[in-house]
Amino acid sequence: MASIQLDGMLREFLPKLKLTSDAADVGALLDDLESRYPRLRLKLRDETGTVRRFVKVYVNGEEIRGLAGLDTRVGTSDRVDILHSIQGG
Repeated sequence: MASIQLDGMLREFLPKLKLTSDAADVGALLDDLESRYPRLRLKLRDETGTVRRFVKVYVNGEEIRGLAGLDTRVGTSDRVDILHSIQGG
């Protein structure tokens, strides 16, 4: 199972800190997280299913926007980091 790390801003929506998923790609992994933890719904993706502009998803240290996006494959030994950027203005 892939291990999943969320930053502190997103962790407040989860009952536990250590997460795993057996999803085959990032899109399925996000589906899995959102179904298990409904409070994450619309925090990670918008209504169309696109990863929000200020959410960064990394697989083994590489941002998925530079890979295959939501179709980026996730293996059992992979690490997925999900970060929510703080915006100011």
